[in-house]
Amino acid sequence: MNPSLTFFLFLGALSQVTAQTSRHVEPYPLASSKKGLQVELVDDALALGVQHAALNVNLTQLIDPTRTSGEPFWEADDRLYHFNEAALRRLDQQIKTLSDQGVLVNLVILAYRSGNDEIDRLLLHPDMEANAPNRLGAFNTETEKGREWFTATLGFLAQRWSRPDRAYGRAVGYIIGNEVNSHWWWSNRGRLDADRFIADYLHTVRLAHQAIRRQSSCARVYVSLEHHWTIRYAAGDAQQAFPGKQLIDTFARDASDFDWHLAFHPYPENLFEPRFWKDQTATTTADTPRITFKNLKVLTDYFERDALRYQGQPRRIILSEQGFHTPDGPNGEAIQAAAYCYAYRQVASLDGIDAFILHRHVDHPHEGGLQLGIRRREGDARPKKQIYECFLHADRSDWREVFAFALPIIGLKSWPGDS
Repeated sequence: MNPSLTFFLFLGALSQVTAQTSRHVEPYPLASSKKGLQVELVDDALALGVQHAALNVNLTQLIDPTRTSGEPFWEADDRLYHFNEAALRRLDQQIKTLSDQGVLVNLVILAYRSGNDEIDRLLLHPDMEANAPNRLGAFNTETEKGREWFTATLGFLAQRWSRPDRAYGRAVGYIIGNEVNSHWWWSNRGRLDADRFIADYLHTVRLAHQAIRRQSSCARVYVSLEHHWTIRYAAGDAQQAFPGKQLIDTFARDASDFDWHLAFHPYPENLFEPRFWKDQTATTTADTPRITFKNLKVLTDYFERDALRYQGQPRRIILSEQGFHTPDGPNGEAIQAAAYCYAYRQVASLDGIDAFILHRHVDHPHEGGLQLGIRRREGDARPKKQIYECFLHADRSDWREVFAFALPIIGLKSWPGDS
C-alpha cells in the first residue's frame, strides 16, 4: 500500500474513533493480506502465516451465575457477573498467542444448549426449540436478566481483549451468531417469520455493539449470513429460513445509525462440489439466488450502494467461514486445492473484502461427510493435503508458481486481474 495512503487511512480512522466514548481508543489495525483460517492448531496457523483468525466463543461455557465471589468477574450497574476461569484462560491463550504475532482475531459469539438449566435460561432465547438441530440458540435478549447477562458478558470480553497492555491478547471482531438467515439450524428461537426474527436479531446486534463499543473504539460487530441471497435454504420453510438479502435490506433501513458489518459465507452451491465456477445459481445480477465465490462481486457491488453506507463509507465485509470439500478419487486433493487458489485470487482482486478465513484447519469427523480441512484427520499425524502448500504461499511473492497447476483444472489461461 502507498505509505501516504496508509497515513491518510490512519488519520481517518483515528478521527472517527476519538469521537466515541470508549474505554480504549485506537484505530482498526491493518493486515498485510487477506489470508485467514478458522484456527485449531495455533502453532501451525502461525507457521502458515495467517493474518486473520476466527475462533468460536460459546457463552454458555463462560458464565458462572452460581458464584458470588472471586475472579474473574465484571461489574455493571452495581452488580457483579462471574465467569468460568478455566474456559476463559483457554481462550486467552489462543487469542494472545495469535494476536501477539499480529494476527487479527475475530470471535464468533455463540450460545449452545449446555444442559445447565440456569445458564440456558439466562443465555438462550426462551422460544428456542428443545430439539434444535445443532443445539445452537438465538441469544436471550428477550428477558431483563438475559439482556443483562448478554451485555455484561460482551462488555467483559471486549474490555479484556482490547486492553492496551495486551495482557490477554487482542480481538478486533465480534460475529454475533452464525448464519442467521437459516436460523432454525444455527440460531434457533423456534418457528417464526423472517420479519420477527430479523427485528429480534437487530435488537441483539445493537445491544452487542453498544456493549463492545463502550470498551473498544475499533472492534467491529458483524452480522452472519450463509450463501442463500434471494432464496432460502431449501430444507426449511418460511418460518425456518429466509434470504440473506432480506436481512441486509432490513438492516440498511432500520440500523443505519451504527456501524455494523457483514461476515459472509460464500460456500459453493453444492458443498460437496468444490468447483464453484460451475455453480448455476450464482449469477451476475443483484437478484442472484446465491452468492458464492463465482459471483462475489455482486456482494461487494451491493454494499457500495448509498443506502448501505455508514457515514459515507461502505460497511466492511469479511468471509468468516467457507471451505472446499476434498472429493474422493486420485484428483480430489488437486481439485480442492485448485478451488482455493481460484477463490483466493477472486478475493484478492476485490477491495470490499477484508479477510478470507478458510474453514477448516483439520477434517472433522462429524461434518456430514465433508472433508474441508487443509489437513486430514488420521490419528495424531494430521497429514497435509495439497491445499496446504497453496494456503502457505497464497500471499507470498511466489504464489504464481505454486498456483500454476490450478489453471487447467479450472479452465483458465490466466488469473483474475492479469493482463
